[in-house]
Order: sequence, then structure tokens, then C-alpha cells
Amino acid sequence: MDQPARILHGTRLSGHTHRVMLFLHLLDLPHTFSDSPAAVRRSPDFRRLNPLGQIPVLEDDGLALADSNAILVYLARRYAPGSNWLPDDPVGAARVQRWLSLAAGEIAYGPAAARINARFFDTGVPAALAQRLAARVLGLMEDELGPQAWLAGAAPTIADLACYAYIAHAPEGGIALDAYPQVRAWIARMQALPGFVPMPAD
Repeated sequence: MDQPARILHGTRLSGHTHRVMLFLHLLDLPHTFSDSPAAVRRSPDFRRLNPLGQIPVLEDDGLALADSNAILVYLARRYAPGSNWLPDDPVGAARVQRWLSLAAGEIAYGPAAARINARFFDTGVPAALAQRLAARVLGLMEDELGPQAWLAGAAPTIADLACYAYIAHAPEGGIALDAYPQVRAWIARMQALPGFVPMPAD
């Protein structure tokens, strides 16, 4: 039986792309990568996949999906149903959703924005605000990772995947992790997962 056509459109230095790429590897799902810098994302072909022109986009056997967190939910439900990646019970699902929201909020406008400001272009997020949001979310992670190994409980979930890249690469935006030993230990646990692939620094 032929494998379904699966294409991940993104850029390798994007944390949003990385969270999807990482999950594809952890699930051992074959795929091809289509590098999609800004010029490609303005093209009519790309806009047919995602009218907003944003990455990542996953094409899976004829289906085009945008938004990294939505893609994580799709992959968990389609290829790992009943697993710890996205719990079925209401409390477990709510705990995961909380961190997906933080990934799209405080992490996106904190560590992620600080990294983009420092390395690529001005996001419009003031440096002081990015630093303040980073400190808030890192403090929360540090407190909650004390009694448990993973963000949403005793096992890794898509919540960890959604948060990993921009937290692990926060120092690229001038946000030090020295004061957060539990966060650093969590990063090490993420990197020890079978099938883990890093996001390149350059």
C-alpha cells in the first residue's frame, strides 16, 4: 500500500514549523519538507493552501491544514488516537489546551518575539513587553514543572511540543534560562525523546 502524500511547508528556523516537524518525527510519519520563505508564501499557489500566507501548512493525502497548534491536534487525533499526546478525558484535554493557548499568547509575544526581534526583523512587540511576558511564562513553567515532568501532566503531550522550540531557543532573544532549572531539565527531557529532531540555530 502506498504511503499517503504528506508535505510540510515551512522554514527550518521557525519554531511554529519545528513543533509540527518534531511531531511528525516522533510519530514516525514519512513526509517531505517544502522550504517556504516569504517570497513563496506570497505566491498564488501557497495562498491556495493558506490564504493568510502563514507557515506551517501540512498537506496530508490531499488535505491542507494551517496553524501549527491545529496541525498538532489533527496529527494526534488521526495518527495517535487514545494516546497521551492528546488526552481524551476532559481534565487532561483542558490542561493541554491551556498550554496551547499560552504558546499562542505569552510564548508567541514573549520568547518568540524576542528571538525574532533579535535575529530577523522587528515584530512590533516592544522589547520590554517581550521580556516581561517571557519572565511570566517561564516562572509559571518553573513552578508547574517542579512536581511533574511534563507541562500537562505525567507524560509528554502536544502541549510540550507547542512550547518547546521558543523556550529552548529563548537565549537567542536575550532571555536567559539560568534561573529556571526545572525548565532546563524539561528541555533536556524533550531532547531525549525517541525520534527528537532539533531546530537549527542558524
